[in-house]
Amino acid sequence: MTDARHRVVGIDHVQLAMPPGPDAERRAEAFFEGLLGLPRVAKPAELAVRGGCWFEQGAVKVHLGVDEDFRAARKAHPALVVADVDGLCRLLDRAGHPTRRTEDVPGRPQWHVDDPFGNRIELVPG
Repeated sequence: MTDARHRVVGIDHVQLAMPPGPDAERRAEAFFEGLLGLPRVAKPAELAVRGGCWFEQGAVKVHLGVDEDFRAARKAHPALVVADVDGLCRLLDRAGHPTRRTEDVPGRPQWHVDDPFGNRIELVPG
């Protein structure tokens, strides 16, 4: 049994992969900052040379790291809690990022959307 002193107490951030290049960074910024409302923050200089983007607001931190052999995460995903999930889904749908409603856990609706690179993002009401 794990000693209580060593228990997990939170998640610092979630990292997703993205392809390399300035166009990919622009697409990430348009989606994560422009649509999801997560401001882009500067990466530490020693990490910025690797490329990628960080988006953070309060305790919500989504980092995108460059993967030269990029493959989208179709199953693994972060689940983001959204205050007005219906409104965000309408915005995403209008912006060309179709949302999909599911209820895999009875009584707990969720929506899925793909980021510009095909990574699955789950949206849950909060």
